[in-house]
Amino acid sequence: MKSLEITFYKTFFLALLATIFTIEVSVAQWQTKVDSLIKDAIAQKAFPGAQVLVAFQGEILLEKAYGFHTYDSLVPVQTTDLYDLASVTKILGPLAAIMALVEQGVLELDAPFSTYWTPWKKYRDKKDLTLREILAHQAGLTPYIVFLNEVIAYPKRGASKLKKRFVRERPSNRFTLMAYENKYIHRRFPQKMYRKINRAAPSTEKKYNYSGLAFLLFPSLIEQLTGEDYRSYMRSHFYDPLGAHNLGYLPAQRLPNKRVVPTERDSLFRKALTQNYVHDENAALFGGVSGNAGLFSNAASVYKILNMWLQGGSVGGRKYLSAETISTFTAVQYPENNNRRGLGFDKPLLGNNSLPASESYPAPSVSPESYGHSGFTGTFVWVDPTHELIYIFLSNRVYPSRTQRGIYTTNIRETVQEAIYKGLGI
Repeated sequence: MKSLEITFYKTFFLALLATIFTIEVSVAQWQTKVDSLIKDAIAQKAFPGAQVLVAFQGEILLEKAYGFHTYDSLVPVQTTDLYDLASVTKILGPLAAIMALVEQGVLELDAPFSTYWTPWKKYRDKKDLTLREILAHQAGLTPYIVFLNEVIAYPKRGASKLKKRFVRERPSNRFTLMAYENKYIHRRFPQKMYRKINRAAPSTEKKYNYSGLAFLLFPSLIEQLTGEDYRSYMRSHFYDPLGAHNLGYLPAQRLPNKRVVPTERDSLFRKALTQNYVHDENAALFGGVSGNAGLFSNAASVYKILNMWLQGGSVGGRKYLSAETISTFTAVQYPENNNRRGLGFDKPLLGNNSLPASESYPAPSVSPESYGHSGFTGTFVWVDPTHELIYIFLSNRVYPSRTQRGIYTTNIRETVQEAIYKGLGI
């Protein structure tokens, strides 16, 4: 009898070892594939460097840095380096606060946004737009306003100049918003931006039209509704308790010892390599703190927020949001209008899993329940609750110029994502 037991346990143990070995080999194979894809994209100058993090069923399987800060190959990327998250800021910043305020009953998704942002009450074309429509990009708002045109003078002859009534080289009581080194914006300039947003006429047709304008308003709205400074609110309610200590605005002030990956060589406004300060000009004119852009982080701190959502809003014994709230915000809102978006979150194309890889977004294998967002600087984050998978891709594809299109022509973010799904067998 003892001999049979020994034989059974020996067989079981060997089978277990074989399974573990097979899993490890499988993981190693797709990680090698990811390495190869990213290195090839770097060679094609899609971006000089990147960070990638993959978590599956609660375990971080890959957290790796690739390439260098710039193409001179002098400063290798480390996993602790901070990237400009660009529009990923929208979901990691103001949207998280809005989710909490909706859950608390402070905001209502189907109430007119003018109930809360009262200047819109006097605009007939905006006063009835709901928060749900705005967050789902179904409100017809103007996609983008280049506020930089307000601060730059374009003479008929000679080089362009910054208007001194809006920008100065030194701070003062009036010029308090630091856009960059030796670039201080008048403290009242955000009010000018608000007025221009308020007056911008929306489309009369209700259909999907991506617009980041309302996200420029959200930090001020959050302050009005909570009575707290927006940055302080985000730190105390989300970032610090989650341990996302590298995630935040104004990295040069907050984390002076951290290395920040540069973005673009700006020849128009900053006239320098943009580093330690936000790349997006509209966010810069807010002093670097905005709802559309401005957050910096490494992949590990971004993971803290995404994992909280994946875990149904509760992590480490603390409840940040309810599972119901997360489900509401990450669901497609207007499929009848061929609008794939959730509330603030991006979603796969409708019918994505039936499309060929060349036409899908993001990867063909993501579930319809998955959600995330991309950023202009070359960032991308995605959560798949069906498969318990988190994927984070950070890069500075705008170096040395935003005209660099390699990240799109290589389709590298989605290609890597699909390789992860295939490698994990999901």
